[in-house]
Amino acid sequence: MSGQPESAEAQRLSENTARTVFWKKWGPYLSERQWGTVREDYSADGEAWDYLPHDHARSRAYRWGEDGLAGISDIHQNLCFAVALWNGRDPILKERLFGLNGTEGNHGEDVKELYYYLDNTPTHSYMKYLYKYPQDEFPYVQLIKQNQGRSRHEPEYELLDSGIFHQNRYFDVYVEYAKADHEDILIRIEVCNRGKDSADITVLPVLWFRNLWSIGQIKKKPDIKVMNQLPDHWMLEASHERLGRYFLYCKKNETVLFTENETNAERLFGRPNASPYVKDSFHDAVINNNFEMFRGKQNGTKCAAVYRYRIPGEQSETIRLRLAKDQLRGDPFGDDFDSICEQRIAEADEFYAPLAPSLPKSDVQLVQRQAYAGLLWSKQYFNYEPPDTRHAVRNSQWKHLFNRDIISMPDKWEYPWYASWDLAFHCIPLSRVDPDFAKKQLILFLREWYMHPNGQIPAYEWNLSDVNPPVHAWAALKVYQLEKMDTGEGDVQFLKRVFHKLLLNFTWWVNRKDSEGNNIFEGGFLGLDNIGAFDRSRALPGGGHMEQADGTGWMGMYSLNLMDIALEIARTDSAYAYRRIFELFWRTWPLA
Repeated sequence: MSGQPESAEAQRLSENTARTVFWKKWGPYLSERQWGTVREDYSADGEAWDYLPHDHARSRAYRWGEDGLAGISDIHQNLCFAVALWNGRDPILKERLFGLNGTEGNHGEDVKELYYYLDNTPTHSYMKYLYKYPQDEFPYVQLIKQNQGRSRHEPEYELLDSGIFHQNRYFDVYVEYAKADHEDILIRIEVCNRGKDSADITVLPVLWFRNLWSIGQIKKKPDIKVMNQLPDHWMLEASHERLGRYFLYCKKNETVLFTENETNAERLFGRPNASPYVKDSFHDAVINNNFEMFRGKQNGTKCAAVYRYRIPGEQSETIRLRLAKDQLRGDPFGDDFDSICEQRIAEADEFYAPLAPSLPKSDVQLVQRQAYAGLLWSKQYFNYEPPDTRHAVRNSQWKHLFNRDIISMPDKWEYPWYASWDLAFHCIPLSRVDPDFAKKQLILFLREWYMHPNGQIPAYEWNLSDVNPPVHAWAALKVYQLEKMDTGEGDVQFLKRVFHKLLLNFTWWVNRKDSEGNNIFEGGFLGLDNIGAFDRSRALPGGGHMEQADGTGWMGMYSLNLMDIALEIARTDSAYAYRRIFELFWRTWPLA
């Protein structure tokens, strides 16, 4: 992209990197599945899927994060926004994506929804998401029973197999976010009836606070309240001791509901609730059309505007909202609302155009654009500190771990947790659109609150001590080279920051994964996903260890990567001429 004038999005990236404008304070950081995760598992046996299943998700207040449909949050996930839907037939509101756990699916855990990341920019100045919502009752039970009844040799039973989309009896729900400023977010929700007959739908844009007050993380319980009710729109004020005040503007609708983001103990555990206003209160109100308990309630820690439509066949309805740090003067939905959205779309086109100069305007270009969108939508707030109460279950050796960052996830449903070698691969394409983020991600996993004191890089939340292929040095080198190719200047300071920490990790491999000291390495499944005769993530039957050609090959590559990094730094700093790394490669490569 060198030699060309900076696009508007590139300017925003520069401002964010320079810390003059915090454009990334808000983004798609909301998970699409917080239930069934290790973070939320407080069981004695460590069976996370069973401890907090999908059926409990709507009723239990999470501790370590939140989830939602097409959602956003601030960078510390204090305040969240997402979309909930009801087609008039489902037994519950559609608040989050549904899928099967490892024992329900014939091929393991698997999301059973149709949703698409259509667009996103690195500063999240423009984002677009599509969810396909059936007009008939969502087949929750059918999906579980059909997959449980199939063997591993049979194909999975998918949502499309149920016939629920026949005759186009579904809604396309498009959710768009466009930033007028770094803390002024325009929201458009367009609901398109793809069928020929009229169909009912209720749309609930939901704003809520993560429950940090119950565990003493904040002193004062936050609050969302009605600030003003004008003839054509509502103004809600959300106040938080850390985040400050934000205002949500809603085009005039039927009503705004308030409740508390508190666990429904009565439903889950048979214990009385301290208040009838709990996390899942909106379900009963909307589905049973009973809003009596909400009349007169004008505040809470969770709120939802209610829009009910009967949309004619092949027609659509659009909802406009606005989330802003400051009170806005004039009409928040004036003539500039849609023009700002269109401007951000044009700026996204301008930003991505140089990345594919040789590709024609065809499906190939769209695939590339949506691939970048998928990477950027899969950035997620991840908070995890293995507490002492779970020392007997898993990750007991990682007492130093303190994860509280925006991290690139493999997927926000099936893998709503990081995998360190997946992240390293992600950083290569991410460096083409946001080199600063890619470099910071690689640095992050080498910091003392991630990397183990012994030099191991955490693998993933299910088993931080598992062994991922050592690709971190390769990714750092590639990110450096790509930025140098794009800008004409390489970030040698970045290489210096990662080099010494990578040496620690390299030494961990040499000391821990070469049990006989002959430069033949072990390590686990190392990316081959247990395709051999033994489960390489577990101890071998009868004891012993397994020397691996792939482990030795990875270490040979690691040696070369570190040598290349050292040589690049040594161009300007001779202290980095590390001969020892080359010597190790020389001893290893014939064995690989």
